[in-house]
Amino acid sequence: MSRIKTTALGSITLLLLCLQGVPVESRQPNFVVIFTDDQGYGDLSCFGGDHIDTPNIDRMAAEGMKLTGFYVAAPVCTPSRAALMTGCYPKRIDMATGSNFGVLLAGDRKGLHPREITIAEVLQTAGYSTGIFGKWHLGDQPEFLPTKQGFDEYFGIPYSHDIHPFHPRQSHYKFPPLPLLENDTVVEMEPDADFLTKRVTEAAVSFIERHQDAPFFLYVPHPIPHAPLHASPPFMKDVAQETLDAINAEDGNIDYRTRDKIYRQAIAEIDWSVGQILSTLKANGLDENTFVLFTSDNGPPKNSLFASAGPLRGNKGTAFEGGMREPTVVRWPGKIPAGQTNDELMTTMDLLPTFAKLAGASVPSDRVIDGKDIWSTLIGKSATPHECFFYHRGNTLAAVRCGNWKLHINRGKPAQLYDLSTDIGETKNVIESHPDVVARLQQHLATFARDIAENSRPAAFVDDPRPLSK
Repeated sequence: MSRIKTTALGSITLLLLCLQGVPVESRQPNFVVIFTDDQGYGDLSCFGGDHIDTPNIDRMAAEGMKLTGFYVAAPVCTPSRAALMTGCYPKRIDMATGSNFGVLLAGDRKGLHPREITIAEVLQTAGYSTGIFGKWHLGDQPEFLPTKQGFDEYFGIPYSHDIHPFHPRQSHYKFPPLPLLENDTVVEMEPDADFLTKRVTEAAVSFIERHQDAPFFLYVPHPIPHAPLHASPPFMKDVAQETLDAINAEDGNIDYRTRDKIYRQAIAEIDWSVGQILSTLKANGLDENTFVLFTSDNGPPKNSLFASAGPLRGNKGTAFEGGMREPTVVRWPGKIPAGQTNDELMTTMDLLPTFAKLAGASVPSDRVIDGKDIWSTLIGKSATPHECFFYHRGNTLAAVRCGNWKLHINRGKPAQLYDLSTDIGETKNVIESHPDVVARLQQHLATFARDIAENSRPAAFVDDPRPLSK
């Protein structure tokens, strides 16, 4: 895009923002989304965790807002990320599973369809620079990489770092070596996972510094704390010698259970990363013009030693709150009220239409978008725009929340009903005493299922997929 076209677009965008009543300073806001992997609702100290220490994220919460009713659209990696990128329930866009597994694997023939319009592409139309640094997990074939989905820059890995020959079920999966990419090019094979958080952070900081003079969208999907856990040497200083000795003796065979013991260190480095990003924004005069959101892609894995869903029931892979309600902090000085907690229902799907509004961009009108504009909800001027929120496990519709009522279904039949206003841990099934609520929520489930069936779009597939290599 030429300088003349960019300037004209910026002027039009600012006019649109004024007409929409959106607060505008000298230019459009920047957006930063920090998205960790498998971090539970209880895995921030500002969300009650005492097994970790997150001073930078806690400070972000004090200067911004804790969102205690914030959801992802799936309890596992690939569909959760697809929903964030497109503003749609994963099943609507055929991204609820990989080809033959719950998520996409190495050399998978399936990926997010290039005709889908991502949050990055929406913001590009408003003159934004876009960058992703970390884990993609929406297809590793050349047709599906981030640079084909609206990102100007990409540095990171195409899927989880345990999709790797050291996987404990390698005899079954036969995973190839892990590639590290810069844009479309594999620049390294078998990157040292101890340094993934550090390298992702350095790339994100560089992106901010290089794009400080124009609006940008920065997406930082950290590979950690997905197992096996890793942290760089500065964060391993307080690890017990016995644990260090076991890790140093791995010799290519990763000891997952021993590495579970470095959860505090892995989270500490992620917290450091958040601090680096916030400090860079402030150092470059961008602090008060940048919307920053921190959350996770799904709940903690089952049987982890330390990862915690806090007061929530369930974990990664489940439709209980612990699988899909995430510890979320949002900060925008002077725009989002500081030091508050917001319990309204919001989702990652809402980021696309909300960012579009704030940037002066248009939301795609030729397709169903499930996300809603939550700006007025974030600043405390309105309740959630969602009448209901729907929970899936893979392609299976598993539950619905309407207001504070949540109904689980099993093989299409009502099974459990909870009042989340008094029972966030889903411990007291009250299905027998509220038949009217059950009937109402069943109707919402039926209506939603029909809508998905009538308004869904395909994923994309390639012939002869091959794992990436240098």
